[in-house]
Amino acid sequence: MSAAIGTRDGAPTAPTAPVSTPAPAPSGIRFDHVSVAYGGNVVLEDFDLTVEPGEVMALLGPSGSGKTTALRAVAGFVRPCAGRVLIGGRDMTGLPPHRRGIGMVVQQYALFPHLRVEDNVAFGLKARRGRTGSRAETAARVSEALEMTGMAAYARRYPRELSGGQQQRVAIARALAIRPGVLLLDEPLSALDARLRSGMLAELARLHRELPDVSILYVTHDQVEALTLADRIAVMDRARLRDCGTPQDLYRRPRTEFTASFVGNANLLPVTAGPHGTADFAGTRLAVTPADGAAPGASATLCVRPHLVGLGEGPNALHGRVTEVQWRGATHRVYADVAGHRVMADVRELRATPEPGAEVVLHFAAEDAVLLPAGAGSTADE
Repeated sequence: MSAAIGTRDGAPTAPTAPVSTPAPAPSGIRFDHVSVAYGGNVVLEDFDLTVEPGEVMALLGPSGSGKTTALRAVAGFVRPCAGRVLIGGRDMTGLPPHRRGIGMVVQQYALFPHLRVEDNVAFGLKARRGRTGSRAETAARVSEALEMTGMAAYARRYPRELSGGQQQRVAIARALAIRPGVLLLDEPLSALDARLRSGMLAELARLHRELPDVSILYVTHDQVEALTLADRIAVMDRARLRDCGTPQDLYRRPRTEFTASFVGNANLLPVTAGPHGTADFAGTRLAVTPADGAAPGASATLCVRPHLVGLGEGPNALHGRVTEVQWRGATHRVYADVAGHRVMADVRELRATPEPGAEVVLHFAAEDAVLLPAGAGSTADE
């Protein structure tokens, strides 16, 4: 990015002098069967995952699933008891955090309240000046990072003079200023309200397009964030990696019950697999998308997303009674009891809202129903 004329306390400053551009930091992350334990309590077990150079990988899972521990292992804040962490193909397992060439953003922002924005952004660069260059280069890279995050006009302000979203932008600018090959984001949007979160998601997506060589590891428990931003999602639970794939694959064709229930809402119904892409549910024969491992006669789980369930007669018709209706703005969510099992349907433009207790017919297409082997990915017995 070229140098630009900025302002300081309303007065123009001279353009920054041209500076040399260092070679990009190593990119790509490799978890090589990493385990982490505290006092005998395993919090990350045999974690094996590769984040390609330039890829955004979301670690998605409930609290206590091990996702933040995995991120901290990359940062160097925790030491694995087994396995290795590699960045850019180099084994970083034994190196301290400041020698790993990474940028990190946490949910609390961690800005220094007594420093102006520009000094917060420069902090990491000044600590590394012996390896990153002169004062002129530091100033140029601070300006570049603030321009990228849309915060150049706020360089002389203090954190207390910024909104939460602006503070988060400054934290991201500080992480980008060192030009890392790897950027770690630990629930960076969780402290923001819904409107700011949506805007910051768009900004992060834009930054990813502008930094195509930077590998991003994004820790979140928010499905929308993971589905919106990530190239791939690693689904975690109880210290283990449960599934990994593109957002579209995990949402449309989940391989496990846990993935189906955690990546978006899902109807999960116990069925018996039948021949030729069929399944029996409470005495009703349904046409479904078959799954490997679900042989005819075997117990299985039927997965269908609520927005793919319609009201009225149609293929795969199920008869039930309404238990609840929720208005959600663009849709109504209808809950119905079908043979003792709850089924959800998200229906647009529902003109007449059915009352609880009313009989209702639900339907879905065969291509929208995924058959999973019963218990696939379940953690109930672990």
